[in-house]
Amino acid sequence: MRKVIHIDADCFYAAVEMRDDPSLKDLPVAIGGPSNSRGVLATANYKAREFGVRSAMPSSLAKRLCPDLLIIPGNMSKYREASQQMHEIFRDYTDIIEPLSLDEAYLDVSNSTAFGGSATLIAQDIRKRIECSIGITVSAGVATNKFLAKVASDWNKPNGIKAVTPDELQSFVENIPVARISGVGKVAQEKLQRMGVVVCRDLKAVPLEQLIKSFGSMAYRLLQFSQGIDDRPVQVSRERKSVSVEHTFAHDLNSVDESVAQLPNILEELKIRVKRNRCEQHICKYYLKLKFNDFTQTTIERPIVGKLEDSVFTALLIEAHARHNKPVRLIGAGYRLTPPILKQLELFPSH
Repeated sequence: MRKVIHIDADCFYAAVEMRDDPSLKDLPVAIGGPSNSRGVLATANYKAREFGVRSAMPSSLAKRLCPDLLIIPGNMSKYREASQQMHEIFRDYTDIIEPLSLDEAYLDVSNSTAFGGSATLIAQDIRKRIECSIGITVSAGVATNKFLAKVASDWNKPNGIKAVTPDELQSFVENIPVARISGVGKVAQEKLQRMGVVVCRDLKAVPLEQLIKSFGSMAYRLLQFSQGIDDRPVQVSRERKSVSVEHTFAHDLNSVDESVAQLPNILEELKIRVKRNRCEQHICKYYLKLKFNDFTQTTIERPIVGKLEDSVFTALLIEAHARHNKPVRLIGAGYRLTPPILKQLELFPSH
C-alpha cells in the first residue's frame, strides 16, 4: 500500500513577500501585473481572498473588488530559492518526489523509515520544519494515492493537514465534490450537474455506459476516482512536452502586420529558453497561438522539415490571424518536443 503526501504552500508568492516584509501581514496583498495594464494575478493572500480576489484574475478586476489591494510585481528568484529549500527538506524523507510547481509536490514515503514509517508524522514534521526554517506555512494531505492526497491537502487549508486512513477512505471519497477531480473543468461540471452529480457518491451511482456516452474515454477515470482508486505512481521526472513564450500586449494589435512586427522579440526569447532547457534535439513541431480581443483563441502547428526557420512562424501567424481577423491581445510561439522514448523507437523501428 502506497503512502503519498501532497504538500501545497499557502498563497506561496504572497507568503514569501509577507515573510520578508511583516508590515504586509494584515494587508490585502497579491502578486501580479499592474492594474492599469493587462496584468493578471499569480496569487493573493487570504486577506485579499476575503474580497473575492483570486489567482488568474485580471489585476484591474481585483482592484475593483478590493480597492486597497496591494499588487506586488514579484521576485521569481526569491520564490525559486524558497522552493529549493522546501525540496531539501523533502529529500530528508524520500527521493521519490514529483514537483507540480514551485510550491506544490507529491512525495512517496512508502519506504521511509522516519517516525516508524508513519506518513502522517512525516507530513507534520515537514510542515513544522518549513515554517521554522523558511518562514512560510504549507498544507499537507496524506493518503494511499495521489488523487486523495491532493484533495486532502486542500481540506484544512491554510496551514492544515488531513490524513485519509484506509479505514475512512470510502466515507471520505463519497463527499469529495466532483469539481475537485483533475480534468473536470467547467463544461464537465455542468454536464455532471445536469445528471444530478455533485459529489463522488453521486458519480459512483451513474452507470458506466451513461458516463461513456457523455465523457468518452474519460469515463473510466471518473469512475475510478469516484471509488478512490488512483494507480498513478509518484513520478520523479516529468517530461517536458513543449517550450514556448507568450506575450500579452498592453494595447491590441489591430492588424496582421502589427502582429508580425512583434515576432522577432518573442522568437529571440524563445531561442534563449530552448538553449537554457537544452531541448533542441527533441524539437518536432512549430507551434503558434493567438488570442484575440474577444478572448477567443486559435493555435496552429507544423512539423519541422529541415533546419529551424523563423520565417515559418511568420507564415503560421498570418494563417492563424486569417481565421478570425480580429485585433490580437496575445501571441505565443514555441516548439512541441518529441519525448525521448519516441526518439528511441525511431532509432530501433519494429520489422
